[in-house]
Amino acid sequence: MALFEGCGTALITPFKNGEVDYPALDRLVETQIEAGIDALIAAGTTGEPATMTWDEHLSVIRRVVDVTHGRVPVIAGTGSNCTREAVEAARMSKEFGADAQLVVTPYYNKTSQEGLIAHFHAVADAATLPVIVYNVPSRTGINMGGEALRAICKHPNIIGIKEASSDVGQSLDKMRLVDGMADFYSGNDDIAVPMITCGYKGVISVVSNVLPKETTLMAHLALEGKNKEAAAWQLKLLPLINALFCETSPIPAKAAMAAIGMCEDEVRLPLVPMQERNRPRLYEAMRELGLNV
Repeated sequence: MALFEGCGTALITPFKNGEVDYPALDRLVETQIEAGIDALIAAGTTGEPATMTWDEHLSVIRRVVDVTHGRVPVIAGTGSNCTREAVEAARMSKEFGADAQLVVTPYYNKTSQEGLIAHFHAVADAATLPVIVYNVPSRTGINMGGEALRAICKHPNIIGIKEASSDVGQSLDKMRLVDGMADFYSGNDDIAVPMITCGYKGVISVVSNVLPKETTLMAHLALEGKNKEAAAWQLKLLPLINALFCETSPIPAKAAMAAIGMCEDEVRLPLVPMQERNRPRLYEAMRELGLNV
């Protein structure tokens, strides 16, 4: 049985005056759950863990688990280019009560496909917390191939894959090669419906920070085989999705959430706030979807 089906939000981490804004994080979690979200991802890539201290990273995961209080699954972002650090993050996240962990392919080191297998098996061996493998070549500089993924998914603690490659054909071929050993989730909002139609269990989403109810509805329509209605929502959300990725994520997502009063428009260096020339596009896309900005 899948950990979740539908839409899981890759949560932003609100900051205020250089610190984690925990009251804003609490509001974000409650708003997501009230909107019917299916899962929450704490301190994933969208949550800016690369610029958080170790204590902040773990504290954000613990806070989301505590506020969620078992109402939906919480998936902890534990990925690192240091296998030992990923193992320790998994151990701590399990202690906090997280339901699973999202483990990105090791960045910068640029290991081999054999190295990827060894890394994910080491993480899965060391912690009983279920693993969702995250492949996002545009950020990590490494693409997990289908054969390596099939070998990784033979481990019983590997339960899912968040696939965020721009190569749709390769992404579908991976599902063929894995052959049901793990569940697939789209890591790309702009092709969520097509991928669900082809057998993915849902989407791990950025746009659902802004529109959790609508993004969840879109995913569930696709899961229910209501393809025409799901496709209509995919197209309706597309201008906002594109605007949210016109600069490095989560820069536009932070700008969008600030515009609707959910948090401060604050990211951490080396990220900087959204360029003024791009804001009209973002705000217009939000207004078209009924948001008051």
